[in-house]
Amino acid sequence: MLFSLITIKDLVDILLVALILYGCYRLLRKSGVENLFWGIMAFMAIWFLVCYVFRLELTGTLFNQIMETGALALIVIFHSEIRAFFYKLGAQFHILRWLRKRNEGTKEQLASSVELISLACTHMSNSKTGALIVITQQQDMSEYMGTGEIIDAALSTRMIENIFFKNSPLHDGAMFISANRIVSAACILPVSHNVNLPNYYGLRHRAALGITEKSDTIAVVVSEETGNISVAYGEKMYMVRKEQLYNEILKLMDKDKA
Repeated sequence: MLFSLITIKDLVDILLVALILYGCYRLLRKSGVENLFWGIMAFMAIWFLVCYVFRLELTGTLFNQIMETGALALIVIFHSEIRAFFYKLGAQFHILRWLRKRNEGTKEQLASSVELISLACTHMSNSKTGALIVITQQQDMSEYMGTGEIIDAALSTRMIENIFFKNSPLHDGAMFISANRIVSAACILPVSHNVNLPNYYGLRHRAALGITEKSDTIAVVVSEETGNISVAYGEKMYMVRKEQLYNEILKLMDKDKA
């Protein structure tokens, strides 16, 4: 009898709620606050029982007040995760994305720039010189570029290596490369709170993943301890061999164009 009252509309409604809750669970799990999700779910279950099953008026009024103020508190606590979610949603459904003008120059210029970056990273890997390079794409990254020293220099392998040289005053922090130029260095980036990252990833790796989680940038990290090269894009980070770095960066740029 109960199943006869369930319509297609109800099934769609249940499916949408399940997808929303699963999305929230994944978002909070990556931030390392998985238990908070289950706490919120438990509170909502109790609130539903009090207000709609047992219909306790006084207790229900108290719970309703908590729910109203709690929604605002959750927005304040998880503002960075919510911002990242809506950015990714907008990037997928931006109907004017194909109209944006790219400042990357010709295909030959782009390939040349990636080659210079790859060569510099290879040299720094051989000498175990730590580095963090962020390659911008469509999104405006002025907010983070301004946290360091503005350089605005022509892109070159020697310039990259000199900036990340251990005795250089600009070797700490991130370098931003945009429109085939070195825009700034020693920049401060947001750090990823992904609890699933390996323990051997240091601050540079977490900063690289932190910036790519929030933007369409590509980040390249050279480990100071091992000389290994890692690439971060979106919510993923993985190690690449030196001879593969050039093709990997180009592949990620082509992926963003699609």
